[in-house]
Amino acid sequence: MLHDLNSYIVARLLLAGALGGVVGLERELRHKPAGLRTNMLICFGAALFTIISYEMAGSVGGDHTRIAAQIIPGIGFIGAGVVIRGRGGVVGITSAATIFVMASVGMAVGAGMLMTAIFSTLILLVALVFLGVAEERFGFHMRLVTFRLTSEDPTLLPRAHQIVEQSGIPAHRWHNHRSEEGIVVEFDADVTYPQERDLMEKLAALKVRCDVRPV
Repeated sequence: MLHDLNSYIVARLLLAGALGGVVGLERELRHKPAGLRTNMLICFGAALFTIISYEMAGSVGGDHTRIAAQIIPGIGFIGAGVVIRGRGGVVGITSAATIFVMASVGMAVGAGMLMTAIFSTLILLVALVFLGVAEERFGFHMRLVTFRLTSEDPTLLPRAHQIVEQSGIPAHRWHNHRSEEGIVVEFDADVTYPQERDLMEKLAALKVRCDVRPV
């Protein structure tokens, strides 16, 4: 009987690690802050704490959910660590939300709700993969990028500023300097992919070299 119980616990922990690994692999391939090991360990740890909470309450008495209840504030602390604010934007919100969901998946596995955990993981993957592709394809997703213009034209800055204003795109952190390549103008903007392409075409009319990189 004890052997069967231990085997069932090990099986649940392996499932938690596998579910966390599947989601973590998607995050890793997209070069996100919380990748394979992070999501696997979070899901595995949440399942382990849930199992320990239940087993300890059954053997020594007490509330079955006392230890498991502390997972949520702990995950909130970890999630806050992957959210980064800088250069006018906030990144890591999706990674933090993924960590939060993976902890709940781990808790479901630890509680023996295996089908719920598997179904939740599938829904999470749909949201991360397919909805992410749809956001990029249809221009719903905004991202912060840096535009870098290079030219010998001394009027490059005011001309570029006028084009960006006419496009209705909020831009900030404008600055220019001279380099070996000529006059360089850089600015940051929150754009969708269609907006980025449209702005690149308009800036190309200035006969300048235009480079874009994500912030």
